[in-house]
Amino acid sequence: MGGSSQQTTQSTSQASPYAPAKGAIDNILGQLGGQASNAGPTPTENNALNTLQSNAAAGNPYAGAIGNVATNLLNGGGAKANDGNISTNLANYQGMLAPYANGSMIGKNTALQGQLDQIRQDVSNQVNSQFAAAGRDGSAANLQALGRGIAQGTAPVIAGQYNQDVANQLNAANSLYGAGNSTYGLLNQNQQAANANAQAGAGVGSAALDANNWGANQQLAAEAQRRGIPMQNLATLLGSISPVAQAFGTQTGNSTTNSQMSGAQQFATIAGGLGNLSKFLWG
Repeated sequence: MGGSSQQTTQSTSQASPYAPAKGAIDNILGQLGGQASNAGPTPTENNALNTLQSNAAAGNPYAGAIGNVATNLLNGGGAKANDGNISTNLANYQGMLAPYANGSMIGKNTALQGQLDQIRQDVSNQVNSQFAAAGRDGSAANLQALGRGIAQGTAPVIAGQYNQDVANQLNAANSLYGAGNSTYGLLNQNQQAANANAQAGAGVGSAALDANNWGANQQLAAEAQRRGIPMQNLATLLGSISPVAQAFGTQTGNSTTNSQMSGAQQFATIAGGLGNLSKFLWG
């Protein structure tokens, strides 16, 4: 048969630096330890942080202007400011061309009457003088010739004026149609510009909000630096000291040893123990 035994031992080991380097290492560690009291912000750093906080407390000087731009853009940015004038121009134009477009000016050329009167006068003088020379002044033939001559003289003028009046009517109608389309196009462009400005205003509105929050955010950032500087410095010192402390520190631990004995070894051990006991008891 076999048996086992267990033994627990405690060991401590000391890692010491190379003797000639110990003085230099102790000096470095002493200096690093002394730097712990200097981990906080320096006066220069504090002055810079105080300046940042002072500027932040004053707020973003452009916040108001940015807000005004955002409000103006959200209201259309003035893109429709001239809509009234554009509509008024169309109304005035329509008023001026309406008599021509609706045909009420056909045959209303006041200068035409004078031209017709002159034709009648010229024809009458010419025809009557011819019949008077023939001794037939006032005869039926005289009147017939006079009427025919006046008709032949005035008809082309009247027809030409009528054609011109009708052409003016059509031109006026076309002009009104074109002016209406142009006006509506301008108004639509203005509306589209106003919509685009409103969308841009939404983006500027976010910038205005950021500008209003700028001061508070800057103060938080300054305080974060005020807290972070000591932590960073201490972390740097700790990173410098920890490897040295681990390399040359004291190491303590427990160890357990198990061993297995054969039957003969156990018998010999027991026999030796009994022999020692007999000697103790019987001398």
